[in-house]
Amino acid sequence: MVMIRMETPMVMEAIMDTKQNSSAGNELELYIHIPFCIKKCNYCDFLSGAYAKETQRLYFEALRAEIREASRLVADRRVSTVFWGGGTPSLAEAAEIEKTMALLWESFSFQKDAEITLEANPGTLSQEKLAAYRNVGINRLSIGCQSVHDEELQRLGRIHSFSQFLESFYMARDKGFDNINVDLMSGLPGQSLESWEKSLCTAAELGVEHISAYSLIVEKGTRFYQQDLDLPDEDTERRMYWRTGEILREYGFFQYEISNYAKPGFSCRHNEGYWRRRNYLGFGIGAASLLDEVRFSNERSLKKYLGNSSHLQLIRQNQEKLGRREQIEETMILGLRMREGVREKEFSDTFQAKLEDFYGAVMERYIAQGFLEKKEGCLRLTARGIDVSNIILADFLLDSCERTG
Repeated sequence: MVMIRMETPMVMEAIMDTKQNSSAGNELELYIHIPFCIKKCNYCDFLSGAYAKETQRLYFEALRAEIREASRLVADRRVSTVFWGGGTPSLAEAAEIEKTMALLWESFSFQKDAEITLEANPGTLSQEKLAAYRNVGINRLSIGCQSVHDEELQRLGRIHSFSQFLESFYMARDKGFDNINVDLMSGLPGQSLESWEKSLCTAAELGVEHISAYSLIVEKGTRFYQQDLDLPDEDTERRMYWRTGEILREYGFFQYEISNYAKPGFSCRHNEGYWRRRNYLGFGIGAASLLDEVRFSNERSLKKYLGNSSHLQLIRQNQEKLGRREQIEETMILGLRMREGVREKEFSDTFQAKLEDFYGAVMERYIAQGFLEKKEGCLRLTARGIDVSNIILADFLLDSCERTG
């Protein structure tokens, strides 16, 4: 028998308030967490792992039970994006994805042009799976390549070779996917600037619509954390970052966020929603949500989730009602990750105050130093500011900055 600690009803009350008072802004993003992997990569600290087929079947049943229950409470919301993340969603049986997508279409009202993304790893895709994805409305794939060099993939603990990535990519094109993201990683053990440039050029020459170019972060609890790694030095990592922008611009990409580059019209709308603090609802173990300034996440224990997924009050955790101060801080710290920056009019309309009322001194200092700029009604990081973005963003915590209003 699973023993569960009862939580406060804050989230349920907030969701009910959302249902009654959301006419002004009823857009909703959905995140579906699929924790299955063939094996953990050496750098991975995500909530994922290898699970038996029966456990996967039970997980999808629990997932659909949660979706049924939650959808009743946000029935007036219109879904703009869905993102299947993990883990490796493409490892799941196609029938489970089909049944769950069918339930989403049945349970929610979707915008006509909704973006529906599924993360996939080479070695787990097939013609049949890709056809099933297309049939249920999935219109964007995010394929984890990470590197075009097999020796780098082996160091990362990836399950695939570059040739397997190419096979998956061309299969997806053959099945009609015309919006594909490729993940690449810099700062890898033993990686040179030249090998990173080769990965960028090779991916761009495939004609992909979007590239996410992340720098490796060695997280506690990963296999890499226990190893003595031969990582590129700080200067090389900085050069890798700047070469990323230079190379991808030559191929027609524009940078719209610190680590993300897209062809015109192909920015990831789901991730933009996170950075713009739009409402989103997460399903599955550990999935996070933000509904009308109430932030919460799901139970991380698989056993407890399987036993209680249809009882929302039993699986919601870390509930926090964000006050005005927290909302302002998040708006700045997330918004400044975007190359467009924070929209001044949107800020003033939301908070009934100007940026200068809270951040006048810190803005003046960093603008004078060339790290921030005002352009086209937005406050944004300059190219120089991106280099020291972590330091700058920390100064937009209201305890850290000098109030001027």
